[in-house]
Amino acid sequence: MNAYLLAATALIAAIGPCVLVCLTCEPIDGLVALELSGTLATLALLCLAEGFHRGSYFGVGLVCAVLTWVGGLVIARFLARTQ
Repeated sequence: MNAYLLAATALIAAIGPCVLVCLTCEPIDGLVALELSGTLATLALLCLAEGFHRGSYFGVGLVCAVLTWVGGLVIARFLARTQ
């Protein structure tokens, strides 16, 4: 186990509190927690790619980053319509 795999494990564990915020708080706070968990997942995927020494896995992290950003915009627009 190298430092990148250890960092990925810590980043994945940090998603747990974000899930709790998404489930228990107001929708706008849940959106912020969802964006944070997307960022953590992206960083974890990049750390896993480096930890396993697989250059082709970096594409998965980059796609996750783009989808997190687009998904946040869609959800924010939906929340704006409901208020």
